[in-house]
Amino acid sequence: MDVMPKWAEVILVPLISLLLAAILSALVILAIGEDPVAAVQLMVEGALGSTYGWGYTLYYATNFMYTGLAVAVAFHARLFNIGGEGQATLGGLGVALVCLMIPWPHWTLALIFAALGAALFGAAWAAIPAYLQAKRGSHIVITTIMFNFIAAAVLNYMLVNVMRPVGSMDPATARFPEAAHLPTLHELLLPLGINFSRAAPANVSLLLAVAACVLVWALIWRTRLGYEIRAYGHSESGARYAGISPARIIIITMLISGALAGLMATNNVMGEAERLVLNAAEGAGFIGIAVALMGRSHPFGVFLAALLFGFLYQGGAELALWTTIPRELIVVIQALVILFTGALANMVRMPLERLFLAAQRRN
Repeated sequence: MDVMPKWAEVILVPLISLLLAAILSALVILAIGEDPVAAVQLMVEGALGSTYGWGYTLYYATNFMYTGLAVAVAFHARLFNIGGEGQATLGGLGVALVCLMIPWPHWTLALIFAALGAALFGAAWAAIPAYLQAKRGSHIVITTIMFNFIAAAVLNYMLVNVMRPVGSMDPATARFPEAAHLPTLHELLLPLGINFSRAAPANVSLLLAVAACVLVWALIWRTRLGYEIRAYGHSESGARYAGISPARIIIITMLISGALAGLMATNNVMGEAERLVLNAAEGAGFIGIAVALMGRSHPFGVFLAALLFGFLYQGGAELALWTTIPRELIVVIQALVILFTGALANMVRMPLERLFLAAQRRN
């Protein structure tokens, strides 16, 4: 029997871990001679104080929702997918091919098929490490890390030698046609009387990411496949005894995980850049690991953690712009968040479990 309720595991443990990380971050800011209160105020103002700041916060959060869900799904099968960066990179290639090769009449059709292309390319890139793990025993961590570098090399080759417009020196594709441009939050909210920032990059793919959170929750906790994934993650021998094929679960789980990571390209490639460029993923695949850890691999937790890291990214950019605090300090803060919510989670969980156990005994 679980000593601690699920809501405490999903919300309370990460919240206390975050508070501890914030306290330690404040001490670091003090150590370099800056005012931590002023720094937090500037971050909040820059990330949440205007629709422009919200637009960037939500844009980053959308990326992290996709990659966080990708890692979370794999976690449920006790698979550590480090390849979200490469899968998101190849997802961008799928989006670019769909948007450039087909003359779409409207952005809705373009988005549907671009999402399918992104998911297909991301899943295909995850399929090879999945097969190697399931059939050859190669560790998923090693192969997915290696495939990140291979994906970067593939994208570099495609952009320089295949997809670059004639006469262009920039290693990038041509700009997508107007019909494949996604509406921003400004365009979506203006008919409702909300004047959201026109310059903010947040777009309709945010809604797709939220829908993905709901669908992943339904998959993991409301389907037979989700039960099999969780059963395999808890005990491989028990899953075998129940007639669940480990090879099948590994491959299917990694395909879903890769597809989710690939879907990130609908936001950064199709929604923001409107063309495919080098390093389009911008490290979001690795941030997804921290998001999944902090969210306890639950879609709602991933949603909240993605918003937090979106805030840190946008707030950190404002901090670096308007103060002498280096942007690298934001990396330190992110590392502290990861440390407390991941590696040191038991430091918070164990005292909480004792408190809940004592409360249960009193009742």
